[in-house]
Amino acid sequence: MRILIASDKYKGSLTASEVAQTLRQVLTRGLPECEIDLCPIADGGEGTTEAMVMALGGEWVEAQTLDAQSRPLKARYGWMPQQAEAVMEMSAASGLALVNDLPLDPQIASTYGTGLMMLDAMQKGARRLIIGIGGSATNDGGLGMAAALGHRFLDIHGQEISPTLANLQRLHRIEPAKIAFPEILVACDVDNPLLGLQGATRIYGPQKGVTDFTYFEDRLTHLADIVARDLANDPRLIPGSGAAGGLGYGLMAFCGARLTSGFDLISQQIGLEERAAKADLIITGEGRLDAQTLHGKGPVGVALMARRLNKAVIAFAGSIDDSPALRAHFDLSYAIKPSDMPLSQAIAEAKNLLTTAAEGALPEIRQLLALAPAP
Repeated sequence: MRILIASDKYKGSLTASEVAQTLRQVLTRGLPECEIDLCPIADGGEGTTEAMVMALGGEWVEAQTLDAQSRPLKARYGWMPQQAEAVMEMSAASGLALVNDLPLDPQIASTYGTGLMMLDAMQKGARRLIIGIGGSATNDGGLGMAAALGHRFLDIHGQEISPTLANLQRLHRIEPAKIAFPEILVACDVDNPLLGLQGATRIYGPQKGVTDFTYFEDRLTHLADIVARDLANDPRLIPGSGAAGGLGYGLMAFCGARLTSGFDLISQQIGLEERAAKADLIITGEGRLDAQTLHGKGPVGVALMARRLNKAVIAFAGSIDDSPALRAHFDLSYAIKPSDMPLSQAIAEAKNLLTTAAEGALPEIRQLLALAPAP
């Protein structure tokens, strides 16, 4: 019998790899006759790179770059040498978590460091870049990223301006980068446009320190107008262009990138469906299963795939909403956090809680395996 573990991370406590390894330890002890296939998943946000490096046997490399407030740091990304493919998360360079020790300053917060990380991979000979764009500290429309990759932003006198929101109203002309970009795929699971009531600034800006919506909307509108004129490219209305403070827009506008469903992209890259087809039982989960999980999140994507393949599927999660629509996706579902335990304690003890829950589920897992159709 074969069990596929395809879980997402438990945010703030366990990575997707740690979830998979914890479950494997329990299953190996309790069901020694079973073969365990570890395939951590992600949906384009935090943990995307780790999931793909583990699933594809890639390696980690480091790039010297800058955080969103221009402090030097080394950012890690995944490298698949056989495919000449790089997998990275913008949050490794321009993420909000990296600058939470400083006052938020969205007028100067920049994706320049993300561009440096991309450039590092391109200089290694990458034929494809896969970029997850969750968790940003920025609202610059990808302006900094574009500058790091060689696009020049000029004022009315032909003088180059520093690529920050504070300077954007001085932008008069864009000179495109003189480099050839590899294929760039962007893992994105939000559908916000760049501008407007559902755009980057109004929906995600406040968590990054944005208070004056008009200030940022005016500057991003000006950027999009100049891009449309000088680069003959205007993706501002494309769903997902507002992701990561408009980095989704910037990657399409300046690099010719293609936005796609994070879960679909990652599952295709790691061969998830082929691995699921070989399994008798599939285990998935994430930190919290709730209404958001139903809208493109990894565990429901795994469950839908399992149903299509006529496979049993169970979920372990930190907590689970008591929603019939949610629970209907799984044959069994287990919340590992006791209802009376404080969240902070549950996060600290997540590995032990997951171990206990999985051990308690072993009898029901055996029953599901016994009912699995013969290959």
